[in-house]
Parts: sequence; structure tokens; C-alpha cells
Amino acid sequence: MDKKEEKSTGNAAYIYRPVRFYVTVFALTWLCWGLAIAFNEGASLVGFMLAGMFMPAAVAVLTVLLSKNAALKTDFKRKLTGFYRIRPLSILIAVLVFAASVAVSILISLLFGGSPDQFSFTEDFSFSVGGTSALLTILLASCIEEFGWRGYGEDAVGAYHTWFTESIIFGCVWAAWHLPLFWVDGTYQYGLRQMGVIYVVNFLASVIPLDFIQTWVYVKNRRSMLATIIFHVFINIMQEKINMTAETKIIETFVIAVVAAIIVLTNRDLFFEKRHIGRLLEE
Repeated sequence: MDKKEEKSTGNAAYIYRPVRFYVTVFALTWLCWGLAIAFNEGASLVGFMLAGMFMPAAVAVLTVLLSKNAALKTDFKRKLTGFYRIRPLSILIAVLVFAASVAVSILISLLFGGSPDQFSFTEDFSFSVGGTSALLTILLASCIEEFGWRGYGEDAVGAYHTWFTESIIFGCVWAAWHLPLFWVDGTYQYGLRQMGVIYVVNFLASVIPLDFIQTWVYVKNRRSMLATIIFHVFINIMQEKINMTAETKIIETFVIAVVAAIIVLTNRDLFFEKRHIGRLLEE
């Protein structure tokens, strides 16, 4: 098949456009969240907040659908609906590893005067945006974000780099994407800003090692969005429902960093192989 025939069938090699994708996502998300900051109340706040949250997914889906590339479209569908890609044991291990990290963080905090009550569950969530259920916000964020990040964003970087380098790049991008939320009244990030700059810095720093674990889950499950959605939901609920103090979450960042380092060292081939570069859609 020559190149003209290949293009006409939509099977030409796809060229990922990470810069275009992320510039578009940031511009649209930050515009919506900027409007949420400006209209800081009621339905307007909630509407603009949710609109911003949906932007990575919307841009990813439109990018795939408008690509005219059959392989990219098929890959997106399989990542979302391909239950055969999921390796339940790897997800269970990831969940247990994260739960153990939380437990270790609390235990370390006890050495510095932390309360054992941190092992209990909270009665309610720590934030509410315009009266919208925090649980609903968490579930939407966990699911919708993965549509964008794992649907196109992570692959757009991973197509040109090892998964180790990709985790660093995407971790920084993911952290930066959250920045306007520190000024959106009612968000978790807004609460951190009220507490002090160290808690803001800790949140942004914690995203990078956490993304190494997310990447591990993603690649280990043959780039399954379903797997990362499950893990993302678990992380967000654990962070909210376990009664950890903000100080303990600083300790947790260091613990997660150590865990991420161990995962990288014990999965060197996964993080440093280059076989997938330029061949993501050939699975």
C-alpha cells in the first residue's frame, strides 16, 4: 500500500502534537477557572469550575475524533472499553501500596506528636464548591481527568520519551494545571492557600511522585484508562476520607517519593525502555 492509499484509509502513522494539546487545554481550562474566580458565587462558580475540569477530556476527545486517523481512534476506544487490558492484581498492588504509604505517613507523624485519630475516617469532606457535593466533584475529577490525560495527554509525551522522562514532564504539567484552583473559592486547593504557602508547595510537589505511580498503573495495564480511573478514584477518596492532618500530608509527599523511587528501580524496563517510542499505536 502506498502512502496515498494509506492516508485515504486513515491508517497513516499518527504524529502526536503535545504542545498544541497542552496549550489548548491550559488556555481553555484557565479561562474557565478565571471566570470562576471572577464570578465567585452560586451557579456561575460551579458552572465555570466544572467547565474547566472537563476541558482536558473535551480537547482529547476532539483531537482524536478530528484526527482522521483510524489507529488513534481505535486505540482510544480500546483504552476506555478494553477490559482485557486490565490486570486486576497490578491495580490491587497499587491500591495496597498507596494505602500502606498513607499508614506509614501517619505512623511517622506520631513520632512528632501527631494524633492516632488520623487512622479514623472523616465525617465529611474538606471542601465544597458552590454547594456541590465534594464526593461528586471527586468522582467527576477522577474520571473526567483520565479521559484527557490518559486519553491523549500522557501518550502525546510518551510517544517521544521514555516513561520515566514522561512522568517527570507530565507530573510538572499536571501540577501547573491546578494553579488557578488555589483562587477558586471552595476548592481543596483554595483551603490549602488559606493555610499557608508551605501547603501549596507541598501539594504541587506531591503531584510529581504520584504521577510515577499513575504511570506505572497505566503502562502495567497496557495503557488502560479504566485502570487509572479506578486508581485515581481510590487516591482521591483516601486523601479526603482518611483523617490525616495537613502536616501529615507533607510527610506523605516524602513517603510517596520514596515509594515512587522503589517502583522505578524495580520496574526499570517499564520506565526506561524505548521500544514504544514512535510505536504506541502498533499494539
